[in-house]
Amino acid sequence: MLRGLDVLLLGLVALAVALTFGAGQGWRTLATGAVLVALYAAGRRRVRVHERPVEGRGSAWWPERAWMLALLLAWAAMVLATPGALWIAFPLMLLQLHVLGPRWGAGAVALTVATTVGFGLMRMADGDGSVGYAIGPVIGGLVAIGFVVGLEAIVQQSQERQRALSELAAARVHLADAERERVLAVERERMAREIHDTLAQGFSAVELLLRAAQDQPDSERATGLVTQAREAAKDNLAEARRVVRALAPGDLDGSTLLAALERVAARAESVDVRVRVTGGARGLDVAVETALLRITQSALGNVTQHAAASRADVTLTYTTAQVMLDVVDDGRGFDPAAAVTSGGGYGLAAMRSRVRELGGRLVLETAPGEGTALAVILPLGAESEEGL
Repeated sequence: MLRGLDVLLLGLVALAVALTFGAGQGWRTLATGAVLVALYAAGRRRVRVHERPVEGRGSAWWPERAWMLALLLAWAAMVLATPGALWIAFPLMLLQLHVLGPRWGAGAVALTVATTVGFGLMRMADGDGSVGYAIGPVIGGLVAIGFVVGLEAIVQQSQERQRALSELAAARVHLADAERERVLAVERERMAREIHDTLAQGFSAVELLLRAAQDQPDSERATGLVTQAREAAKDNLAEARRVVRALAPGDLDGSTLLAALERVAARAESVDVRVRVTGGARGLDVAVETALLRITQSALGNVTQHAAASRADVTLTYTTAQVMLDVVDDGRGFDPAAAVTSGGGYGLAAMRSRVRELGGRLVLETAPGEGTALAVILPLGAESEEGL
């Protein structure tokens, strides 16, 4: 709306100045018109009407009301210079209603109409005018009020609908957070029961057996107690492995890491994913296998959803001291810095967090139009070599 008012108001100012210059009396009109245009341009830069709700417009003296008053005075000075400036009253009334809102804008329009009618009556008294100078502004004011009030009602409904949608989205996020917390609490309680009823009880038994053996040194009874403690510790180790397996991803359940990666690759849509292994493949710590699988899932998810790639290569490399995962695609790439500053890049942050927890490194090489290469290097300690 404001762009249309810009054209209308500035066009009428230019027309009034041009007509006055045609009569040889344009300097005064030019000066008052320049002041009016300068005030209008300054207010347009300062007052951001579209960023405020309809019901809040015009509630403050500065800058909205001050701007409208300054424009009204500048327009009145221009009317004194030339009667052709009376036509500027219509876009001025539209602007007043838009900036000040239906409540304060109606009062400003009434003041503008009264000013216009007053000038018209003065010209009629001087014999240079007609009844249109009085009736025209009244009709124009009514039309302006009807037009802007109807338009602002639509805008207000749109703003209320947007607020309702925002509140609904916030409520959904809150419910999702609450449900996630509930699930986590239930899972924590379940794990606490599992550990208390299995590992904690078993370790308590080991501690009691070793304490009893300590009280009977250098005896067959002590040897028997130590043997029982070792058996209890072995049972607890098996139970710990069962618990860890229960927490591992479903793709790793009863499967090798390579087979799990191939299943993840097969689920990638519209991308030809190839998985290969170099070096001597062997069993890894469950935490390492889980991290490698999750990182591959996340990386291939990004390739499928964002990269517009036709091919991706997943390479798992085993060395004596470390395991390396490379995911390379031929997609369109991206700017990592721009992804972080724009609020994206959560997947990368999660990958880095996983790698950091395991003491590894993550290297990302990408640029717009050049594809993406992701490399993960994880160390292999004694636990990883033996397996849990």
